[in-house]
Amino acid sequence: MTDTHAHLDFLEPEELAEARAHLQELQAVLTLGVDPSRWEKTLSLAQGNVYAAVGLHPTSAHLLSPEVAEALRHYARSERVRAIGETGLDYHWTPETKPAQLKALDFQAALAEELGLPLVLHVRSKDGKAEEDLAAWLLLHRPQRVVLHAFFGHPALEEAGLKVGAYFSFAGPLTYKKNAALREVAARLPGEKLLVETDTPFLPPEPHRGKRNLPHYVRHTLEKLAEVRGLTFAEAEALTDGNARVCFGWV
Repeated sequence: MTDTHAHLDFLEPEELAEARAHLQELQAVLTLGVDPSRWEKTLSLAQGNVYAAVGLHPTSAHLLSPEVAEALRHYARSERVRAIGETGLDYHWTPETKPAQLKALDFQAALAEELGLPLVLHVRSKDGKAEEDLAAWLLLHRPQRVVLHAFFGHPALEEAGLKVGAYFSFAGPLTYKKNAALREVAARLPGEKLLVETDTPFLPPEPHRGKRNLPHYVRHTLEKLAEVRGLTFAEAEALTDGNARVCFGWV
């Protein structure tokens, strides 16, 4: 199993200890540092089968400055870094910073291209506008390797993602009873573009809903993905592990 999106730096010490105790169950984990105050810790956690991504989350996009940009460029060159992000658009929490979010997104996309790294994208809004804007951005910029993190099935974003060859990463909501439409999306997307993640400590899958998430809980999302695609667990595991290796370049 591979958890392609976690925030280990958000875990409490006892949670981190539990996560580490289960790392042998996983091929790899990608932990993401999403603002300048978290990059150093994120890199310190990237050991063994844990790799790192560094970026400016859209809710932190207003922090971008020449100094922050240079620092991000520095950390992004670290040996354990396998992606840039997460970046993107978030109109749910900080709609007023849309111009700053787009500027930070453009910078991180350029950095990912420069370094030959995948770009990890976040999107959230109450009315679907951020998803529509991000879909338009994808079609305009067409990044070489891009991951739609915690994909929720927005039609415009699905269409744009398919056109640019994006990876679609599914988190705990794939397991929620009300999300039949999301499972239909997961069933029809190209197999070679599927990933699974936890977004630790957020978005826990059933049967852990309402609790804090951990990387080894990705098993439940993977089980659901196997079910909706008519695969055995081993087949779904081999598929998503292989896709993650191709996307992020770890052994």
